[in-house]
Amino acid sequence: MIFCRTLQWGPPGYALAPPLNMHLEQGSLTAVLGANGSGKSSLLKVLAGLARPLAGECRVAAQELGNIGYLQQVQALDRQYPIDCQTLVDAGQWRSRLPKVQRRKQLQRALVEWQLMEQAGRPLGALSGGELQRALLARLSLQQARLLLLDEPESAMDEAGQQLFWRAIKQWHEQGRTIVLVSHNLTKLAEHVPQALWISAGACRFGRPGELFGPARRLHAA
Repeated sequence: MIFCRTLQWGPPGYALAPPLNMHLEQGSLTAVLGANGSGKSSLLKVLAGLARPLAGECRVAAQELGNIGYLQQVQALDRQYPIDCQTLVDAGQWRSRLPKVQRRKQLQRALVEWQLMEQAGRPLGALSGGELQRALLARLSLQQARLLLLDEPESAMDEAGQQLFWRAIKQWHEQGRTIVLVSHNLTKLAEHVPQALWISAGACRFGRPGELFGPARRLHAA
């Protein structure tokens, strides 16, 4: 699904990490860990095709339109955009060929699953950070993309929202979708995610999330 060979990325002329060699199979679930500024979000943009690598090769076997679902950090969204919550969620069905009635049922199901029925008619600016994040994830659930790239998907969500998120991760993984997510929730990652990529200025290495807790904790505490 994802193949990187001696990949480097970052601002022009400045690689954020050593060359990365990575092969993620279809249906895999991988966390990306590292200190702030290590290049986690920038790597997801390269995988999504939104940024060019500085060097090396990056091939993603999901380049067809709509097959990549990319969730950027919530603060990057314009909350003044004049649409309501359910319109945002429904945008996940933009490629659907289902009849209108069926699409409406799918939308209602997503709003219920992500506990957004009460917020359905509210403009984006009236949503809390956690509600907006759930709306973005509900939109993603309707997209049916083969590859999901999630940049800090739990941000601003309370415990109830996080439970909904990790339930969705389990469902998407069981459906055979490939998932790459950036998260700082080390406890949840150790519980739910089988493999992780650790990025730093000195090395890019793989392991189980629990195996990478030592350097992660030291860097976040620094």
